Amino acid sequence: MSSHENAPDQARVIQLRPGQRPAPPAAPPKEPLWRDLVGDVLRRERLAQQRTLKDVADEARISMPYLSEVERGRKEASSEVLAAAARALGLSLAELLGRVQGEILKVTALTSAAPSRAATSVSAHTATSVTSLTSAAPARTGTSVSTLGRGEVRLAA
Repeated sequence: MSSHENAPDQARVIQLRPGQRPAPPAAPPKEPLWRDLVGDVLRRERLAQQRTLKDVADEARISMPYLSEVERGRKEASSEVLAAAARALGLSLAELLGRVQGEILKVTALTSAAPSRAATSVSAHTATSVTSLTSAAPARTGTSVSTLGRGEVRLAA
């Protein structure tokens, strides 16, 4: 009888390549921070309009360094600051939040093979919040809100 037959509770280790260990499993990707996504959306919109940080900050009546910090995800802006920055860019707060939600869905779809129940729940909650926020706001001519699949919201002006 060999020594392996006497020890049934021990696992046998087979090296794949001599001297090398298998790579440890990758850590699950971190979910993006809200402030990073909000900042990305604000900066992208400002740059798309070819406007300077100073121009938007002056129109929003917030300091240029603070807006810069918000765009870089260094500061967690209040709803009042976000609404002012959005208005300065010609967006409603609901439109800004809808775009951020789109970014969250995009990023989480890239980091996971299948959407988790938590992501779907957050998406549905956000869609409800954006719809509620839009219907509570004064209606602009031609503004419509429609929900798409998986909790996505499309705001059209």
